[in-house]
Amino acid sequence: MNFEGIYCFDTASVRFAVYPEGPGGPRVIAQISEHTLHDGFGEREVGERLLDVCRRHFPVIEPAAIARYRAEPGRAITLTVDDFALHA
Repeated sequence: MNFEGIYCFDTASVRFAVYPEGPGGPRVIAQISEHTLHDGFGEREVGERLLDVCRRHFPVIEPAAIARYRAEPGRAITLTVDDFALHA
């Protein structure tokens, strides 16, 4: 799936869309913090450059967001380092 995201300066995070049921299904918004990208993926980029980090790691980030959505549909999705413990 293509990466759709924006950097949110006020929360130092990237908000992005996932489609748990495929491109024809609902669009779900999730977020991942700068801290999580640094500690979970060993990246050191900041600000708008985090969009490139998310794009690069989206094959790992997207399934984690979809798993959180399926575990608790209707709850806000904020990925943390714990979502990527096996990746690090």
